Amino acid sequence: MLTFLIWLALFVLCWPLALLALVIYPVVWLLLLPFRILGFAVDGVFELLRAIFLLPSRILGNRP
Repeated sequence: MLTFLIWLALFVLCWPLALLALVIYPVVWLLLLPFRILGFAVDGVFELLRAIFLLPSRILGNRP
């Protein structure tokens, strides 16, 4: 909601810049999408490695 109010204030004060931001935002979002997907993949790999390293401790019953 705050983002929308900021956008409205920008639209009132400087409408060409607000319209440019409105057009550019989806393009930037699409350009950053592969990096978000890569971030999920890297996070999954780190979680898998953590589970593998903590497996002996979990088998022996030591819970943190």
